Formats: sequence, structure tokens, C-alpha cells
Amino acid sequence: MNKKNIALPKLNELSPTLESTALKLMEETGELAQAMGKFRGLNGEKVKKSEKEALKMITMELMDVAQTAVTMMYVLEEEYDVDLEQALREHMDKLLKKGYLTSYSPRKNP
Repeated sequence: MNKKNIALPKLNELSPTLESTALKLMEETGELAQAMGKFRGLNGEKVKKSEKEALKMITMELMDVAQTAVTMMYVLEEEYDVDLEQALREHMDKLLKKGYLTSYSPRKNP
């Protein structure tokens, strides 16, 4: 199974809530959509960026989306005592049952 492992930090000097982080996630997703569409000419406007510049913007917006999603995970763990390791195992099981994965080796907590 191919995997991308990206470790993103908990950000300093923020006091995110579940709601504020959800709103930030939607904002960042909108910026990703803008980079995908507007800067590649999919909205009918003349493209003002090269493909390389557009891909760079898409990549950076995707990193913002990922960081915000990770921030929400920190909030879930710290404020609501959600077990994200268990949630990840359940997510992987779901993907396996849907046929999106053929196999995986879940990590077990000791």
C-alpha cells in the first residue's frame, strides 16, 4: 500500500475551538478550490499564472487545508478526549470494506 506520511505541528499562540477550526477548514478549502479553478482558467477567466505557478499555489493551499485539519484533530484530542488512533483504525477498516484498500496492517496500542 502506498502511503504519504505528513507530520504537522500543533500551532503556537492559538486557541482554536471545534467550530472556529471547522470554519477555518472551509475557508482554506475555498482557497484551494480557487487555486484549482481560477488560476487554471476553469472559471472562464483568462489565466494569469503559468501552470507551474498554479501548481505551486495548489500545493501551498493543500498544505493549509492539511494543517487546519490537523489542528482540528488536536482540538478533538485535547478538548473532547477523542481517540484518533482508534478513529484511524476504523477509517482504514472502512476503506478496506469499501474496496479502496486491498490490505493494511493496523497499529495496535500496547
